Amino acid sequence: MKKILAVVLLTIPILLHAQTAKIKIDPERSMGEIDPKIYGVFMEPIQISGRRGLPDSPQINTLYGTIYDPASPLADENGFKKNYIEAMSELKVTNMRWPGGNFLMGYNWQDGIGAKEKRPARINMAWGGIDNNHVGTDEWFALNKSIGSENVVAVNLGLGTIQDAAYWLEYCNYPKGTYYSDLRAKNGHPAPYKVKIWDLGNEVDGKPWELGHKNAEDYIEVAREAAKAMRAVDSSIELVGCGSSWYSKNAWDDWNRKVLYGIGDKIKYLSIHSYWENSPDYYTHMGDGAKIFDDRIKITSGEIEAVSNTQGFKNPIYISVDEWGAFGRNFMSVLPVAQSFNSFIRHAEVVKMSNFTLLTSLLSSDPKKGTFKSPLFYIFKAYSNNCLGTAVDTYVECDTFNTEKYKGMAYLDVSTTFSKEANAVFVNVVNRHRDKAITTDIVNTSGEFTGKAEASIITGKDMQEAFAFDKQQEYEPAKTSIETKNNKLTCNFPPHSFTQVKVMLKRK
Repeated sequence: MKKILAVVLLTIPILLHAQTAKIKIDPERSMGEIDPKIYGVFMEPIQISGRRGLPDSPQINTLYGTIYDPASPLADENGFKKNYIEAMSELKVTNMRWPGGNFLMGYNWQDGIGAKEKRPARINMAWGGIDNNHVGTDEWFALNKSIGSENVVAVNLGLGTIQDAAYWLEYCNYPKGTYYSDLRAKNGHPAPYKVKIWDLGNEVDGKPWELGHKNAEDYIEVAREAAKAMRAVDSSIELVGCGSSWYSKNAWDDWNRKVLYGIGDKIKYLSIHSYWENSPDYYTHMGDGAKIFDDRIKITSGEIEAVSNTQGFKNPIYISVDEWGAFGRNFMSVLPVAQSFNSFIRHAEVVKMSNFTLLTSLLSSDPKKGTFKSPLFYIFKAYSNNCLGTAVDTYVECDTFNTEKYKGMAYLDVSTTFSKEANAVFVNVVNRHRDKAITTDIVNTSGEFTGKAEASIITGKDMQEAFAFDKQQEYEPAKTSIETKNNKLTCNFPPHSFTQVKVMLKRK
């Protein structure tokens, strides 16, 4: 039934429709190489009382009892649940940033090594509750190994010290013959972990909430010295400078500029965190959220270019959006994820890493029935499995909508990628119109389409309805094929939907 519906939606007009739109793509015009690291995740142990949409649910922890539960019949030999590991492998998650997050800034990594029964229980000063430290450095590495993802480690430059950071790097990366490298071997891991990417703190500008907050000048001094000490241990590492996350202060761009001036010669990435700006009004939620999210990337990119040029940095600096996401358990939170990925792809020349919050959020769950794959899972998969290679120049011509803050926003939010290996383009389309389908011509302005296009559609009737275990089969993408003719194909994108169109190109 779903497949039949998809064919109808994509091939014939329906009663509610906007004007015919046009998407022009130019596969010969690359806008940048897509770094696979944009398909990363973020994890930390967050203590939550109740969940959105389930006010009667018990207190949960995003790590303990959720993905780490040695007593579960789903647990592997390391205590991590196989359903999450298998899901992350299916999503082809490329990297995981850990152990925080706000949790990081009060964390002592030495509490989380050695025999578990001897590890000290500590107050989780960021989120409340008690952390027994049963998931520490070696366990995080075991989880990444099971998933097949790269480790991205964040060091504590809040309540921690520079020496703590250098010792942690020694434990992880130094081959042998020193106190901490030999301690790693004693703990059962003689081979070094060879972690490449290290974050210099987390949200250090967040004065109202962050443990060990620093102003920009103090952070710069600490970060420069940490970089010096850490590179004395391993000169091959790549560092992530802590950009701003305190947007309500309206001075976040000043923080980023100062950090770039202060440590731009030491870092490969500048991190920004960007969570979707929620609104109860549909168009404000879809429009303002997308504009704000995209502007944060564009403004930061401009600052990187300006400071790099004026200071003569020899090293390129990229953006790592190492915390991002949209909150909610319904379709209102899913389309923003697709729009965020579209933004990363359109800025592929500068956005080279991202980490979705959280790993465990990518599987929905029912307290009594277990985990299941929601539209969020399938949208992430559509991008992470298919959208690699190069970002392609894309022009969109369609009706627009206004919000109180912004004018003239296109109903269709679009990105396009080209895979040289598959010799195919993937056109990712979010129809932000709440009520109307949009008939659209997709035109190739260079080269030729060949064969039939394949379309995968994700949509829902009720934008506010919470995802449910018993409806999980309804969440799988509907698939159909579309004829190509005269280097063009025509789609009818359903209202409030995500569609990914794959079309082959004729080889030259």
